Amino acid sequence: MGIEDKLASLGVTLPNAPAPAANYVPFVKVGNIVYISGQISNDENGLIIGKLGENMDVAAGAAAARRCAINLLAQVKAACGGDLDQLVRVIKLTGFVNSTADFTNQPQVINGASDFLVEALGEAGRHSRSAVSAAALPLGVAVEIEGIFEVK
Repeated sequence: MGIEDKLASLGVTLPNAPAPAANYVPFVKVGNIVYISGQISNDENGLIIGKLGENMDVAAGAAAARRCAINLLAQVKAACGGDLDQLVRVIKLTGFVNSTADFTNQPQVINGASDFLVEALGEAGRHSRSAVSAAALPLGVAVEIEGIFEVK
């Protein structure tokens, strides 16, 4: 079963890879490594905004992180010329959580992305990771995640 077939079995259809919002590229490919720029939390309804510890709970934050992971895979697909089956593994994620100074559950929020990638990719989805707090994120989004991936 291909990666997109597995995603479909999970009820996930990848969106078109989001275009960059400023003067940067969405990904850089160096050899068989792809560096994906930060993907913000959004879905078919628009931006997922909020601040963890203020007006958003961990479950909603984890759902926002999952959407970031879906957008990361869309960028990997674009980097691979439309063939997501070129993805070998997820190497590293860095997750930024828009949160209050006293909120300390950033890892549980970013688990939304990590758990999804393991569910969708199996062992190839296991990765190293950082989960950090941010006082604010672009456009007020709840989560932003960047990633490093190995491809064929």
